[in-house]
Amino acid sequence: MAWVFPGQGSQQVGMGKALAERYPVAAHAFDEASEALGFDLRALCWDGPQDQLDLTANAQPAIVTTSVAALRAALEEGPMDAGKHTAADTLCLGHSVGEYSALVAAGALELADAVRLVRRRGELMQTASAGGMAAVIGLEVDAIERAIAGTAAVVANDNAPGQVVISGASDALEAATAALKAAGAKRVIPLRVSGAFHSPLLRDIAPELRHAIDGARWSALRLRVIANVDAEVHERARDFPELLERQVWSPVRWVASVRRAAAEGADTFIEFGAGSVVTGLVTRILPGTKAISIGDPPSLATAVALLRGS
Repeated sequence: MAWVFPGQGSQQVGMGKALAERYPVAAHAFDEASEALGFDLRALCWDGPQDQLDLTANAQPAIVTTSVAALRAALEEGPMDAGKHTAADTLCLGHSVGEYSALVAAGALELADAVRLVRRRGELMQTASAGGMAAVIGLEVDAIERAIAGTAAVVANDNAPGQVVISGASDALEAATAALKAAGAKRVIPLRVSGAFHSPLLRDIAPELRHAIDGARWSALRLRVIANVDAEVHERARDFPELLERQVWSPVRWVASVRRAAAEGADTFIEFGAGSVVTGLVTRILPGTKAISIGDPPSLATAVALLRGS
C-alpha cells in the first residue's frame, strides 16, 4: 500500500469542505492550520477567491491541510491499508509540497509545524520570481534532457511518461522551447507559476528554508517515506531536513519514486487531497495498478468499499 499526496496545482475553491462537514476530524485539521498560521485558512480554502488561493504562499498550506483532513477522515472511516497495520506494509510519498503531507502522515511532523513550514517555503519561492516553468508534450525525459543540454533550463518534474516539466530563466526557457520543438516535441506549454521552481535558480532560498526546517519539531517516522530528490525509501526523520532543503531546487523524481514504491511491493496507491492528479500520474507510470483518490465523501466511500473487497 502506498499513500500519496498531491502538490501545487491541485488547489481549488471548496477543497476539503464536504469532508469537513461530515467528519469532525477533518474539520479540526482546518482549525489547527488556521490557528498555526494566524489567519482563516478554512475560509480561503472553501470560499476563495481562487486568485488568492493560487498564491504560492497560500496554496501550499492549503494543499497540505486538505490532504491531512482527507487522510484523517479516511482513517476515521476505516483502515486505509487493506487490513495491514504494520509500518512495513505502508509507504508514503508526496509530489513536491505533498512531501510535507507525507511526513505528517508518517508521523515525522505535526500538522501545525508542517503548515508553518510550507507557508514559509511558499513565501520564499514567491520571492524567487525570476524565470518560469513549461510542460513538454510528446517527448520522453531522456530526449528532453538531450535537447535542452546547454540552454541552462533543467528538467524540474519527471511526472509520468510523456509528462515532463522544465524550469529555468526566461531566456533559457525560450532557447529550450526552440530546441525541444526541433527535437520533435508536440507542444511546450508555459505554466502559470511565479518562478523557476525545482531548478538551481532556487538555491539562494535554500539556507532560509533550512533554517525554518531545523526549527520545526521532528518526531520518529512511523511509516517509511520515499523522497522526491533521490526516489529512495527513508526510515529516519533526521534524513529529511537536508532532503527538503535540496528538494526546492532539485528535480521531483516522481516516476522513479512511484516505481520504487512498486518495487517495494505497493500494488495499491491511495491519493489524499483535492482532485486526482497524482492518481492519474500513477496509472500512467504503472498501467493496471489500483489507484484511488479521496477528496470528498463519495470518493471516500468508494475507496473504503474497494479496500474492504481487497
